[in-house]
Amino acid sequence: MHKHITTPLLLVTACSLAAAATVQAAEWTMATPYGDASFHTQNNKQFAEDVAEATNGDLTITVHSGGSLVSHGEIKPSVRRGTIDAGEVFLSILSNDDPIFEVDTLPGVAGSYEDAYALWEATKPMITELFAYEGMVPLYAVAWPAQGIYTSEPLTDPDQFDGLRVRAPNINTQRFVDNLGGSPTETEESDIPTAFSTGRVDAMITSSSTGNSMAAWDYVTDYTDANLWLPKNIVFMSQRSFDRLDEATQDALMEAAARAEERGWQMSRENNEASLETLKENGISVSEPNEAVSAALQAAGDELFADWESRADDDAKQALESYREQRDN
Repeated sequence: MHKHITTPLLLVTACSLAAAATVQAAEWTMATPYGDASFHTQNNKQFAEDVAEATNGDLTITVHSGGSLVSHGEIKPSVRRGTIDAGEVFLSILSNDDPIFEVDTLPGVAGSYEDAYALWEATKPMITELFAYEGMVPLYAVAWPAQGIYTSEPLTDPDQFDGLRVRAPNINTQRFVDNLGGSPTETEESDIPTAFSTGRVDAMITSSSTGNSMAAWDYVTDYTDANLWLPKNIVFMSQRSFDRLDEATQDALMEAAARAEERGWQMSRENNEASLETLKENGISVSEPNEAVSAALQAAGDELFADWESRADDDAKQALESYREQRDN
C-alpha cells in the first residue's frame, strides 16, 4: 500500500516544484526608440543576453527597437504605468519634468567623455530620486558622441543659421537653434531621411554616430564637429517589476546593468571614431567651426545656460556645482 501511495505524492511534489520554477521565471519587455544599427541598441541587447545568462533564464528581456513597441514620448509613461517593464529614452526629452534632465545638453558644461561621465555621477542621485518618485529605477546611462552640425554647404558664417530649418531632437536643442536664429524642427531619428527628402529640415544637430547610422551623406555634404555637448540615453525599469524578482535575480540584473554602462561608454568612444571615418569615406567634409561660427555657438550656449539657471531649483544647481568642483580639482 505504501508503495502505491508514495509514488503519486512524489510525482505531485515534483510537478509542483516545476510549476513554481516556471512561475518564478520573468519575461520583460523593453522599448527603445533607436534602431538596430545604433550602438545603444546593440548594448541593450547585450545587456539582455547577460541577464538571461546570469539568471539561467529566470529573467529574459526582449528589446523592442526602433519605436516598434511604443513611441519615444510614450516610453517613460508606459514604464511608469507598468505596461512595459523597462525602456530607454534620450534623457533630455524629460526636461519638462525637471531641468536636471537637460543639464547634459548645455554647451560648455561637459565637452569630453571624462567630463560627461563625471556629470552623470554628480547628477545621478537627484535623477534617481526623481525616477523613484514615479515608481521607476535607473539601470544605466550612456553618452552619445559629442554633437555637431550637419549642413548642405560649408558652415562658415553665423548668418547661415538665419531661417535654417534644423532638426532638433529635444527642447534644449530647439532653444539653442532659436538662439542662433534658425528654425528648429522636432524629428525622431528614424524620420531623419524623410525629413530631409521632403524639405522639412535643411540641417541637423546630432552626433557622428547618428549621421553614420542614418547615412547622412545621402542628404548633406558637411559636418561641423562643434563638440557642443555629449547627451545621454537613460535605461530604466519599473520598480514594481523589479520588486517581483527574487534577490539573486535582482543582484544579477544590477550587475549586468553596471557592465552595460561601462561597456556602453566604451562603445560610444569607439563608435565616434569609426563614424567620423565613415562620414569622410562617404564624401562628407568634416571640419571644426571657424572663429566666427564658434563665437556664435558660444553666445547661443551662454544664453541657453542663463535660461537653464533661471528655471533650475537649488538641488539641480548644487548637483551642477558638485560636478564642477570635482572636474576642476
